[in-house]
Amino acid sequence: MLSRIKQNLKKPKVMILMAILFALILWFALCLPKPLFSSPTSFVIDDDAGQLLGASIAADGQWRFPYNAEVPEKFRKCIIAFEDKRFEYHPGFDALAFSRAVKQNIKSKKVTSGGSTITMQVIRLATRHNRTIWNKIGEIFMALRLEMGFSKKEIMALYASNAPFGSNVIGLDAASWRYFGRGPDKLSWGEMAALAVLPNSPSLVHPGKNRLILLKKRNLLLDRLYKQGVIDSTTASLAKFEPVPEKPVPLPQMAPHLLQRFKADYQNKKQALTRITTTIKTNLQEQVGDILEKHHHVLKANDINNIAAVVLDVETGATLAYAGNIAHREDPEMESDVDVVNAPRSPGSTLKPLLYASMLHDGLILPNSLIPDVPTQIAGYHPENFDLGYDGAVPASNALSRSLNVPAVKMLQQYKYERFYDMLKKVGITTLKQPADHYGLSLILGGGENTLWELTGAYADMARVLNHYNKNGSKYNNQDYHAPVYTLSPPQKPSLEKNGLLDAGSIFYTLQAMEEVMRPGEEMLWQQFSSTQRIAWKTGTSFGFRDGWAIGVTPKYVVGVWVGNTDGEGRPGLTGINTAAPVLFEIFRLLPAARDWFDEPTGELVKINVCRESGYRAGQYCDRPVEQWVPKTGLKAPVCPWHKLVHLSADQKLQVTGNCASPDNIINKTWFVLPPSMEYYYKTKNYQYHVLPPFGPGCEQAEANPMELIYPKDGAKVYVPLEADGKRGRIICNAAHRQPGIKIFWHLDDKYVGESSAYHQMALNPSAGKHKLTLVDANGNTLQINFEVLDKNK
Repeated sequence: MLSRIKQNLKKPKVMILMAILFALILWFALCLPKPLFSSPTSFVIDDDAGQLLGASIAADGQWRFPYNAEVPEKFRKCIIAFEDKRFEYHPGFDALAFSRAVKQNIKSKKVTSGGSTITMQVIRLATRHNRTIWNKIGEIFMALRLEMGFSKKEIMALYASNAPFGSNVIGLDAASWRYFGRGPDKLSWGEMAALAVLPNSPSLVHPGKNRLILLKKRNLLLDRLYKQGVIDSTTASLAKFEPVPEKPVPLPQMAPHLLQRFKADYQNKKQALTRITTTIKTNLQEQVGDILEKHHHVLKANDINNIAAVVLDVETGATLAYAGNIAHREDPEMESDVDVVNAPRSPGSTLKPLLYASMLHDGLILPNSLIPDVPTQIAGYHPENFDLGYDGAVPASNALSRSLNVPAVKMLQQYKYERFYDMLKKVGITTLKQPADHYGLSLILGGGENTLWELTGAYADMARVLNHYNKNGSKYNNQDYHAPVYTLSPPQKPSLEKNGLLDAGSIFYTLQAMEEVMRPGEEMLWQQFSSTQRIAWKTGTSFGFRDGWAIGVTPKYVVGVWVGNTDGEGRPGLTGINTAAPVLFEIFRLLPAARDWFDEPTGELVKINVCRESGYRAGQYCDRPVEQWVPKTGLKAPVCPWHKLVHLSADQKLQVTGNCASPDNIINKTWFVLPPSMEYYYKTKNYQYHVLPPFGPGCEQAEANPMELIYPKDGAKVYVPLEADGKRGRIICNAAHRQPGIKIFWHLDDKYVGESSAYHQMALNPSAGKHKLTLVDANGNTLQINFEVLDKNK
């Protein structure tokens, strides 16, 4: 028997039949396209509660939302009743429905019914086959194959996501928003029934076209639902009174710039899906937009057209509001499509807190160490304070809260701009595309470019580290440094370390200094109200009044605001304090108010003796030290360099030495003495500062040179512009002397040019080239520097 079967199998006809059968089985197994649907989809963003924030049309011009596995029960019952009443029971092909359709077509002598099941329609939508008998047969087998690999729920979801709903609307989600302005889960029975009848003939019947036919078909479906017991008579009657949509409605566009960013991130492989649930809170997003719009109406009177803001949650870095610009697409001059949150702009002074924290972290300063604030010229770079004045010396914390430029440059000169450049890279700044030497010391005053997104994120990093330090058992999680996010991912397991990029003590004192800034429009009165939020904040203004910044931090939130023109046009009065700060505090008033502040990181603080006058570690001659808590790194901070022991006459009006006074008549006293150039400005702002008495007659001077040139400095390169009459202008040289009223004799290239007494200034007109400037005081002290006047023709 077996041998006979083997012989028959070897016959050519049998072998051909077996090959055909094998090919059919193989085709059946592989007949479904992979992927089933490959058409481009719209980019869609939802808020943190899953409600639509915005969407963009797909690349092929269709409103086609990405696949949604969840299908509302109302739609499932409507479409089954209208299209395929035995959907839940058949294997993909309904023989009864198919035979009925054949009879109807024969009787009418034309195709009036296709007899296709929902499963077969999914196949036709996926393959886009023409309607022929052979294609219909192929669809039957492919439908059977689809039923074998997918559940009924998945097939229904495939249909709901890809069925045509008229015009350029594909899928239930897109249709619900385009025709009713709501998600499908919020539609009534009448609205859902109107949508359910559309895929049957979307080109013939859709909102705005043949509305009476659409109304008739919808009511027919409602009657069918009533007869099947799906809805009661009252529901059916009320649903029939609901109007059908007349035309598509615009989709929400509450975060257009975030949608724009999401699309760019998808193209750059930073996002894997075309629909995401963001961390945006819709109410806050709308309120922030209203605030920006209100301030825009005021600012545009000064031709300041653009404004942007972002609100972050400190704990996660999640974006709670993202307003990339004002929304005036009807006016092309506003350029409101530009997402300024992600646009590189000059940050002004907003990097100063990071430098202050870095210097504390490295033990280069203490929180209130005096920093020079005098006219400065470094390798041709001449920074100036915003008010064009000088204090001689200011506490570092005060320099930060007042945002003084010269002390910031002095601090960066000490810290080294190369090291600060690397630090900025480590805290997530990616916009510095040039080497560190390209920016130099101007880096701290906005010489580079940064984005509101990354700067706000860096401030959030500092707050997050400080929040977590005590919770982590006085340890650091370097994962706390990360860019802001607009979608949440599962939290990573913390990797705790003993040391952090910036220690918690340094961050704590940085935020403390930033809290002391005066709020705009309120002077200092805001401190009297206990309900006012405690906010550490910093403003920034770029060179040429092109950008105004304000970033504020609390333990829970960070708010960043930018104001300016996207085309870079500067405007008078476009400063951070005048334009961005008022917006910042108005946004903070939207957030839950709390007086909570950052906990002191006691594990990173030590109490040491600090010199009262200089803010440095107290040395042997600091006669009035105070105990202060400082970051642990302050233990290696420099000792006060400006206290020394001086020898005075009995009446303490003259300095003396052992050569001109007997030891019995000498009083030894500690004295706080600043260098002459610092003293020159410092004594005018600090009445408690006492200048050293002059030396007595015949006393040998043993101190350092009492003279100092404020401008120009040794090695300076000076450009002297031409005046209006075409003649070369003059340079104003400025010097300081410790002894009031003493005469100074000025010499240029060994030629006497004049003398000064009360105010040591001299106007010079040197030719282009190298020069030597010599100063001699009445006591014979000499000071000499070299400088070069640049030739305007070179």
